[in-house]
Amino acid sequence: MYLLGIDIGTSSVKVSVIEAHTQEIISSAQYPETEAEIIALKPGWAEQSPESWWDFTQKAILKNHQTKKYNPQDIIGIGIAYQMHGLVVVDKNQQVLRNAIIWCDSRAVEIGEKAFQNIGEAESLSHHLNSPGNFTASKLSWVKENEPEIFANIYKLMLPGDFIAMKLTGQITTSISALSEGIFWDFKNNQLSEKICKEFGFDTSLFPELKPVFANHGEVKTDIATALQLKAGIQVAYKAGDQPNNALSLNVLEPGEVAATAGTSGVIYGVSNQLVYDQQSRINTFAHVNYLENQIRTGVLLCINGTGILNSWARKLFAKDLSYPEMNQIASQVEIGSKGLRILPFGNGAERMLNNKLIGAHIFNIDLNQHQAAHILNAVQEGIAFSFRYGLDIMRENGLNPSVIRAGKSNLFLSEVFRKAFTGATQVPIELYQNDGSVGAALGAGIGIKHFKTAQEAFQNQEVLATIEPQETAAYDTAYQEWKQLLNQKINNI
Repeated sequence: MYLLGIDIGTSSVKVSVIEAHTQEIISSAQYPETEAEIIALKPGWAEQSPESWWDFTQKAILKNHQTKKYNPQDIIGIGIAYQMHGLVVVDKNQQVLRNAIIWCDSRAVEIGEKAFQNIGEAESLSHHLNSPGNFTASKLSWVKENEPEIFANIYKLMLPGDFIAMKLTGQITTSISALSEGIFWDFKNNQLSEKICKEFGFDTSLFPELKPVFANHGEVKTDIATALQLKAGIQVAYKAGDQPNNALSLNVLEPGEVAATAGTSGVIYGVSNQLVYDQQSRINTFAHVNYLENQIRTGVLLCINGTGILNSWARKLFAKDLSYPEMNQIASQVEIGSKGLRILPFGNGAERMLNNKLIGAHIFNIDLNQHQAAHILNAVQEGIAFSFRYGLDIMRENGLNPSVIRAGKSNLFLSEVFRKAFTGATQVPIELYQNDGSVGAALGAGIGIKHFKTAQEAFQNQEVLATIEPQETAAYDTAYQEWKQLLNQKINNI
């Protein structure tokens, strides 16, 4: 028997099939092979086509089948992970009304800030654990204000994973975790937020049916099953945002446990048993995958929009003929501090940890006689690591003090340069695991259909690949303090 996991990423859709009893990865495939388009019609905007996600999902599933390593008819459950905070809207015929406004879109920042003031900062934080910011609720309000014809035809709003589940099953459902990431959930009253609905003028009929994260979110329709060579009636038994799902895939489920990712965006995600929030909403708290009314499990999330996307940008400009491993090797030849070169990685929309300011990406202290491409490549990864340190210090202010951080050995964590800078700057060791969002989604499906008696059983074969201890912390701290001073100057000048 097998479990299938789907990860709807910003760059591509990845699908994995695992053996249900051993949790062994049987096959993985992604589509497209090159990075998917982000549609930016105006500065600060970011959209993608939900129908393209569905097309990519189908192609990735069939691509796995082509390996012939398993019988698709033996798949018993499907799980979905997805890019968080996106907005998908459909009409009564389940037809998409506009492109999805995705996570890094900044158009609704002012709308969210106005709502934060109107509701009252203390009220919003105590009920939602966040400012509305540029999250899904504010994005929907933008549609209401700027595209009234589209808003009038909305039957249901969804997060990206809800949409893919709808395409598979024909049913539209959501969860407390999903609603909380959109700032639709009232934690104090454990219900859909009346304050948000009243402030933005949303009718409650717009919201999907509410179900637990690990639950039957619909069964694959016969025509879809036939097209995808699956059994009709397989349950979509798990849906979660990419960061809660990443934490699940690293077995980060209990208070004090912390996960990190460094893909297109960078995230530190810690689990708490409290309804914690930052007074400035620079970090955000959502319902974790195992949140229950009688068992608080919140995920405290630090997000940095401009991480892997900066590394990708640097490669295109300074190392376009090199692979990422080759680029990392060149960067590793440069000493800590990159001979004074400092890079701020904040060029991918408004940064929540910087109070939703559009700082932009910046390169400082270029010396035309000293600095070469290697210094740029090294300073990029150091700048990203320093942004993690900056955000982790905010989390520390709010009571989260990790003794170790778990991460998948993927994306930037494949780079020794980045791992060394991350641990050196944060002064926290990292444990690396064989981790993948689509595999986490497959394991989530196994929990959802109760193939695993407990969540812990799903991770019984998980092993630490390596532990990276902090080194040369004094040198990294010196470089970080210089970097932080430059960042504060940019913040104060805006």
